[in-house]
Amino acid sequence: MEDLIKALKALSDETRLRILNLLLERECCVCEVTQALDISQSRASRNLSALYDAGFLRLRKDGLWSLYSIDKEAMEEYYTNLVEAVRKALQGNKVVAEDRERLRKVERVGPGYARRTERSKNARETQIHNVQLHR
Repeated sequence: MEDLIKALKALSDETRLRILNLLLERECCVCEVTQALDISQSRASRNLSALYDAGFLRLRKDGLWSLYSIDKEAMEEYYTNLVEAVRKALQGNKVVAEDRERLRKVERVGPGYARRTERSKNARETQIHNVQLHR
């Protein structure tokens, strides 16, 4: 029963459901999840870890990359049923459709991506602020 409770807790969060939706599409690294969901690296990692710890995911190392996928081979049947129920429940959902569309456009990037993204965001905010001051 403890495994079931852990699994259901892992699925009781919108971000984790959105991540599971991406992984139904294909294997992803943390940077791809951050780009597709437009969330921070720490948030993506924390939620991937929760899904992994609950037994939904497998982790494969490929050089610098930690790649996550749904662990269909090792999952108990009820886990497979839960994943299928999530897939069916999310069909037609606009948010997850947009997530999948963004996933098609993401690129696997190196460790400095989060810092570059933050600098770019700060630069854009400064530009917007300056434009507003000069109006």
